[in-house]
Amino acid sequence: MQTLYPQIKPYARHDLAVDDIHTLYVDESGSPQGLPVVFIHGGPGSGCDAQSRCYFDPNLYRIVTFDQRGCGRSTPHASVENNTTWDLVADLERIREHLGIEKWVLFGGSWGSTLSLAYAQTHPDRVLGLIVRGIFLAREQDIEWFYQVGASRLFPDYWQDYIAPIPLDERDDLLGAFHKRLTGNDQIAQMHAAKAWSLWEGRCATLRPNPLVVDRFSEAQRALSIARIECHYFTNNTFLEPNQLIRDMHKIAHLPGVIVHGRYDVICPLDNAWELHQNWPNSELQIIRDAGHAASEPGITDALVRAADQMARRLLDLAPEEA
Repeated sequence: MQTLYPQIKPYARHDLAVDDIHTLYVDESGSPQGLPVVFIHGGPGSGCDAQSRCYFDPNLYRIVTFDQRGCGRSTPHASVENNTTWDLVADLERIREHLGIEKWVLFGGSWGSTLSLAYAQTHPDRVLGLIVRGIFLAREQDIEWFYQVGASRLFPDYWQDYIAPIPLDERDDLLGAFHKRLTGNDQIAQMHAAKAWSLWEGRCATLRPNPLVVDRFSEAQRALSIARIECHYFTNNTFLEPNQLIRDMHKIAHLPGVIVHGRYDVICPLDNAWELHQNWPNSELQIIRDAGHAASEPGITDALVRAADQMARRLLDLAPEEA
């Protein structure tokens, strides 16, 4: 089974101002002459870390990682102003141009798969291929499943902690109730709501309980950006038209793609990946039989590293033993 490549340090860092408000953290690692790949993190609201660059052979790939608006080391932290799907699509294109990359591979998981598809459908001539995981099509049914009714039936104990900050008379619209608290002026209520929201996601992310994942989601700054930005996007239907990503798959049907999805993914059920695969004739679907949603689960890590290796061999026209 494949594991992550060893951690490496970036060879370049960029602070890229994309408007009057937002400055993005961007770094590059691996081989400057390698196959360009951009790691597109999830959330929206999460961020990259040292492991984000470890899915790729650093001898073959020029690895770009960045924190989306309001996330990680980008500033201002947890900001939802000027923060939409289409702002992020434009940011990706700005990063590509700034780094002098003609075309690149997109590698995205969860919300990162959503943004990868949206970017590819907007700029298909700038994409060499896609590796996407934990597919989130951002349909109304997908948002309702995890944040209103559905996953609650599988984890009723975790669900009680999730809804605890919301009074009974507001629970028929949990997104609206959380949004009010996450964007309000009461900082104590805001953080209470943020931790409940983010803890719910962290607890449900893996098939087997993983305290490290839960702790990562529970960290105060990360919890605030995840909860505020996710809730902002989801109350606005992720700024997409109904079923837009599937509707527009014809624009990128020719691009090679690998879809990796855990069979027991509770955050983004498998029907997301299945529907995408049915509408993407040049894709390969890998259903990981003993995994949930998180990229850190061994079966998903194995599939992603293999997919990145195979994508490099395919696009660089290398024999198997050369990669």
